[in-house]
Amino acid sequence: MDKKKLNIAQPSFRGNERKYVLDALDTGWISSIGSYIENFEKSFAKYHGVKHAIATHNGTIALHLALTAAGIHDEDEVIVPDLTFIATANSVRYCNAIPVLTDVGIDDWNIDPDKILKNLTKKTRGIIPVHLYGNPADMSVIMQIAREKNLLVIEDCAEATGAGIEGKKAGTFGDIGIFSFFGNKIITTGEGGMCITDNDELADRMRILRDHGMNRRKKYWYDRLGFNYRMTNMQAAVGLAQLEQLEELLPMRKNILNIYQSALGNHRLINFQSTNGNEYVTWLVTLRLKGLSYHQRDWVMDELKKEQIDSRPVFYPIHEMPFYQSTEFIRQRFPNSITISQEGISLPTFIDMTKDDILRVTASLITAIDKVSK
Repeated sequence: MDKKKLNIAQPSFRGNERKYVLDALDTGWISSIGSYIENFEKSFAKYHGVKHAIATHNGTIALHLALTAAGIHDEDEVIVPDLTFIATANSVRYCNAIPVLTDVGIDDWNIDPDKILKNLTKKTRGIIPVHLYGNPADMSVIMQIAREKNLLVIEDCAEATGAGIEGKKAGTFGDIGIFSFFGNKIITTGEGGMCITDNDELADRMRILRDHGMNRRKKYWYDRLGFNYRMTNMQAAVGLAQLEQLEELLPMRKNILNIYQSALGNHRLINFQSTNGNEYVTWLVTLRLKGLSYHQRDWVMDELKKEQIDSRPVFYPIHEMPFYQSTEFIRQRFPNSITISQEGISLPTFIDMTKDDILRVTASLITAIDKVSK
């Protein structure tokens, strides 16, 4: 009998998603105007305790919109982690600015505040800390640096919806927080993103830029160059239904991580991301296979694939990409991002996984690790 395929991630629609989408279809409000957009934005802002939420078509767009609204432009330098999804750095380049790549901590995998200090120059305008794999970065130190140097902070919470530090939600420490609702994220709209802020001026600017730069009082009059970065009402219908379930989904995802950790935590070659006591959320269960090379890690993934178990490598360091191998982006060495990337693997993580599914993954993983490490 063929084994059930375990995907790395898959969405779960157990709430009002179908009801809300059908309502949007039945009423004809399917594009970028409709009640679900307004309700999703208001509910998302309320959940985070902020004044404004601005929905976008995806998370990368949210980053670019935030940077543009904040005035990042030609030759400005923005500090970004070397270990993150490529969109974090690319969005800076969309503004003709320079993403200055910065190493991460070996334990929490997030941008290292000490390395931020070493990369500051007279051209530095901002910092984009990424809450990698749902684990909050050290925002108290990062914000102290930002205040002392008068720097913009945009929090990349694409993988961290619902995470927090001492009761305060990720995305609310900096000037703007951005989120992704891609199909594999903690909540999804298929494709989708969000910017949040307490700054009235930034919020107003983002809303105008999101809608082609159209004047708010004069229809089809454009005061500035803008973009079509809007979310559709159908996307927002799904997002609102997902948000309604978030506080139920987060403990379920954490339980998945707990089962993984119980089964794998004592293995000599397995190391989980340190949370530093923060209120992390489980996006993809991700761990390091200590001492393994890229080739050995990939061999382990191939062995899992033979068992119908999907997996993913941790992101490759951005400085290794051909179009980032320049001294304008690289000012330091990256031993930690290289090590984590080389050893890192993400395992199936989705709400509908059973305990038996998870134990099947862990048993197959241990077998493969023990073979390759002999």
